[in-house]
Amino acid sequence: MMNELLDFILLREANTRYVVAGTVLLGLTAGMLGSFTVLRRRALLGDAIAHAVLPGVCLAFMFTGTKDPFILLVGALISGGLATFFMDVVQRNTKLPPDVVLALVLSVFFGIGIFLLTMIQQSGMAAQTGLDKFLFGQAASMMGRDVVLFGLIGGSVLFILFIFFNPLKLISFDPAFASSVGFHVFRYDALLTALLVAAITVGIQAVGVVLMAALLVTPAVAARYWTEDLRVMMWLAGAFGALSGWLGAFASYYIPGLPTGPCVVVATTFIFATSMFFAPERGVMARWLRHRQTGRRIMRENVLKTLYQLHEEVPEKQLFTLHDISEKRFFVPQELALCLRRLVKEGYVRQAERGYLFQQKGWEEAIRITRLHRLWEVYLAEHLAFPDDHVHADAEAMEHMITPELEEKLRQTLNHPLHDPHASPIPYNNSASTST
Repeated sequence: MMNELLDFILLREANTRYVVAGTVLLGLTAGMLGSFTVLRRRALLGDAIAHAVLPGVCLAFMFTGTKDPFILLVGALISGGLATFFMDVVQRNTKLPPDVVLALVLSVFFGIGIFLLTMIQQSGMAAQTGLDKFLFGQAASMMGRDVVLFGLIGGSVLFILFIFFNPLKLISFDPAFASSVGFHVFRYDALLTALLVAAITVGIQAVGVVLMAALLVTPAVAARYWTEDLRVMMWLAGAFGALSGWLGAFASYYIPGLPTGPCVVVATTFIFATSMFFAPERGVMARWLRHRQTGRRIMRENVLKTLYQLHEEVPEKQLFTLHDISEKRFFVPQELALCLRRLVKEGYVRQAERGYLFQQKGWEEAIRITRLHRLWEVYLAEHLAFPDDHVHADAEAMEHMITPELEEKLRQTLNHPLHDPHASPIPYNNSASTST
């Protein structure tokens, strides 16, 4: 295995060099271009165009009788251009929604392509063998001139993207504003679509018409999990696409019989799944951890507020048991016990022989959350005309989200009220402690 891996990494075989270079170039181009299609919410446009190029491939072969990649790609380019023109005409002259137009073009053009492909296969033409590989790709058959073509078209696409980056960025995020300041949104849309057609036309030789859409969309979606900056997203999507091409080429090299195209798509899907779960801000794990931390914070604040309310009812009593807390407010017993252990560990309360009592840190936090709750109740009653018996539930939810800035604004707006609508005092002094 080590020898095979070393041979692959060092690209000792010519065919390996062509396959790796072609798939990496394709992944880089598709990933960076796909960033704009994803942000424009036109991910299915690539799928429609990818399926629509098949009739062009078939017709180019039927007219020339040759499987020359350049001729077949010219046919694909013409067919993809006609498909985008047809979509534009239908969308401008009908009230059909965009997804219906995309589905119409995809099904009609791909149906025609399959029909022509079947005719070719039944015609008995000697050169038709292997033409169906345009459905799933034929990266293993790439030659040096194919890689040069990939590089020329991919390089041209990326060059145009960087030249027109700012207007393309603007129409991707706010086409209405772009139009209002004088940008020709339709022209840039047409440019983006033309680049998409060019990239797909080149890509069908590596991954085929069926899988090309995945390579356009998946790296860009994966990159979106890691950043909010479009320029960074483009580079990340390109890197993910290139890495997918390398991994797919290696998988098909290491396991004979595996087609490169599907391996590339499986690799990019793995990268997407990794990003979706482990991205630091937008990933599933990060969101779960934030949700868990927020739940713990809310539980902590509710328990401390309950302890404060118990102290208000019996000021001379400073030690409260689990039974006292549960009698005042319902908590799941196991969750309450776990929360109290955390509060002890974090220095909010102290555990005595028969119960719990405040530490200075816990007392200040309890006063703060109680104050926020009662300030919000006053605001609801005085400014939103809530009945006094309807303010508690809303304040229970809102108290955990009030920032210090919003609290100061509430104080000023309400002129530092002393009591809530239920005549309970609003505590402003955080310094006093009941700990012993």
